[in-house]
Amino acid sequence: MLSGSKARIQGKRSLIFKKCHGLARGYLLTGVFRKKKNGGNMGDRLNELLEEIRELEKKVQEEIRNKEEKFQYRISKRKVIFKEEVELFQRKFSRTLSRYLMGAEILNVLSAPVIYAMIIPMVLLDIFVFFYQHICFRAYGIPRVRRSDHVVLDRHYLQYLNFMEKFNCDYCSYANGLASYISEVGARTEQYWCPIKHASGKARPHSRYHFFLDYGDAEGYHASLEALRKRFDDIQ
Repeated sequence: MLSGSKARIQGKRSLIFKKCHGLARGYLLTGVFRKKKNGGNMGDRLNELLEEIRELEKKVQEEIRNKEEKFQYRISKRKVIFKEEVELFQRKFSRTLSRYLMGAEILNVLSAPVIYAMIIPMVLLDIFVFFYQHICFRAYGIPRVRRSDHVVLDRHYLQYLNFMEKFNCDYCSYANGLASYISEVGARTEQYWCPIKHASGKARPHSRYHFFLDYGDAEGYHASLEALRKRFDDIQ
């Protein structure tokens, strides 16, 4: 459940995305460098907005970590540990597997094989991306993406979920974590091979997008490409 502060952060984050995309459409579609009244260019302002998004995302993560105290858990070696009395309290809300299955929507049951079949392409993609970045990123000098920063399986520690709910939650965590992991691998690859912002501004910025060069900046592209290929010093 979202707290009031977290909801406000996400609302502001959404507003910044809209402003960012609006600026991109207004600025990048012209193909020229329009100046602001203070003499700066719109590309600088766009990068400032993208940096604000990154900072807000950090604040969202801080808010999530603040929930540890409220719900009385701690994280040790990637394992979530609840107090014993909290686990006992959570178990009171757990539904039995039979009750869960009996109450399932028929369309959910019929579509389940399609959902679970996706594990095959996901695992294959996971394996291919692993070898891709370990081979190519080493060759290019790009820092490798830590898969564990994206694929996080921790919902099975919740005692108010039954076995099927835990399985489904971890399945969704894997799918979305894998997508996030692959997106970051793609972002670093794009920074190396084609660090240019899009003209329309419709593309949702990824983690490396604010480093990219403005669309139509021919001089900047050839002058800055080699430096951008090495600009990964912000990655810990």
